[in-house]
Amino acid sequence: MEDIPHDRSHLLWKGDIESGLATLLFEKSMDGWINAMVFDEQGGGGGPDTISKGKVISKEKGIFCGKPIVNRLIKLYFSKCKVTWNVTEGSEIKDGQVILEIIGISKEILKIERILLNILGNMSGIATNTRKWVEKLPNIKIAATRKTDWGLMDKWAVNVGGGCTHRLNRGDALMIKENDFAASEKKGEVYLDTISRIISEIDDLKMGSFIIVEVQNLNEAMIVAKSWIKKINISKKISKIVLLLDNISIDIVKQISKALMKENLRKYCILEASGGIDIDSLDNWAETDIEVISSSKLNRGVPPLDLSMLLDMELA
Repeated sequence: MEDIPHDRSHLLWKGDIESGLATLLFEKSMDGWINAMVFDEQGGGGGPDTISKGKVISKEKGIFCGKPIVNRLIKLYFSKCKVTWNVTEGSEIKDGQVILEIIGISKEILKIERILLNILGNMSGIATNTRKWVEKLPNIKIAATRKTDWGLMDKWAVNVGGGCTHRLNRGDALMIKENDFAASEKKGEVYLDTISRIISEIDDLKMGSFIIVEVQNLNEAMIVAKSWIKKINISKKISKIVLLLDNISIDIVKQISKALMKENLRKYCILEASGGIDIDSLDNWAETDIEVISSSKLNRGVPPLDLSMLLDMELA
């Protein structure tokens, strides 16, 4: 499958998914969400000072995700607790499997219980759901959008599930949408001329990077592609532009691809379909030649993986 710019996981993590290290960007994002969760617990109530062992157990099968975030949580707020992991990030887990064991002061384990379960449950739920999408449509890349509940943690879970993160923030890629064209339209200027002008004004320094342009129909797709070719010829930098086909039917998407091929423009474009796509409609998209499908349904409104913690009797 052709490489696309939608995989930004290297901006979150350096090295192997299990043994590598979080980037500063991801670490700061983790800290923000972790701090908010700990604050919302308001101390987490009381409990005994005895030493206990807790076990986190999966109550259903799925794809495990969230280990780096829990490790960060422990380091920042519960450093006296010791965690032993029985699974690796991205591994398949079974119903009844012991995910981790945590030893520490009983009241500290009780304080961390809900935060830890929320993190692992939600992120594993996203990773599990993403894996279902990816396995159903293996020849087209599946990507998240910037509609998230937990920011970069959602993006990480999509990555662990085998999907693409898409852009991580507004500065991670140049994305030109319908509202950008509308805001830049000059008085008396035809809308398609506005699109052509905006494409021609793209900074040459951004050529070859992640550039996305939202289009609503065949005419807009063609004018963006033709304007892009002119831009390439002037800048002398051969690169592809992503055409974001937003809420466009499969039949029209096929027409757009066919028209681009007829004009010898298709090889300079990456086609990304988005809007109104769910897992049940993926089979229909297999009939197209698009490279990417993006959807917020990978990570929003996804049931968390069912996990529970059981506390053993005091150890000392």
